[in-house]
Amino acid sequence: MTQPPPPPGWYPDPAGGPGTRWWDGASWTEHVQQPAAPPPPVPAPGAPPNGWSQHRSILLEQPVLVVNQKTKIIELTNEYAVFDGNGQQLGAVTQVGQSSLRKAVRLLSSFDQFLTHHLEVRDATGPVLVLTRPAKVMKSRVLVARPDGRPVGEVVQANVFGRIRFDLVVGGQLMGAIQAENWRAWDFAITDASGLEVARITKKWEGFARTMFTTADNYVVQVHQRLADPLASLVLASALTVDTALKQDERGFN
Repeated sequence: MTQPPPPPGWYPDPAGGPGTRWWDGASWTEHVQQPAAPPPPVPAPGAPPNGWSQHRSILLEQPVLVVNQKTKIIELTNEYAVFDGNGQQLGAVTQVGQSSLRKAVRLLSSFDQFLTHHLEVRDATGPVLVLTRPAKVMKSRVLVARPDGRPVGEVVQANVFGRIRFDLVVGGQLMGAIQAENWRAWDFAITDASGLEVARITKKWEGFARTMFTTADNYVVQVHQRLADPLASLVLASALTVDTALKQDERGFN
């Protein structure tokens, strides 16, 4: 007994193509349907989200960064030069968006520390990260973004008294922390979400900065391992701006 033909529908293409072909109940038609594209892969924890650039600034690749505040008789803007461990300048941290009124406020009072601050972390190619520290009363909070405005995460002050600590947060998820060694010291441990130390900020280093940089506003960032984004960018942001954006108050940390 002859089997009846299958009902109309989409079936594997008998021509061997990857899609399906429409069977009208009597013959194959010219209508072919290609398979749907697979969804984009979900980034692994700590990896950059889909669509993020894979380009990494040279600042993210250094095991040692020396941060040197540029000397000015009257400091009206925060400005830092960033060197590698051999003394070669790789970038800078610069405060941007200050009006003449803001500079006057800074010159004549200490009120500027409570106002909103905007900074750019730059390498030789231009801005790498854009940081905004909103106006504060007690605790600091820094918003970290790409130059095109895409958010990276936040650096959030966790406490006011005792050893100061900042949490590194992405999308509400804790990615790490920056912890002062004691109440007045300038040694900080930077950890990942598991509590493992991945970087350190200190004024004690035996490299070229030992005799070249002696003021309280110069410090060294030592990164123990290559980090993936967004943690790498948050570590860079917090390490390079720990004085300007995070600790700028009169508690006497220096």
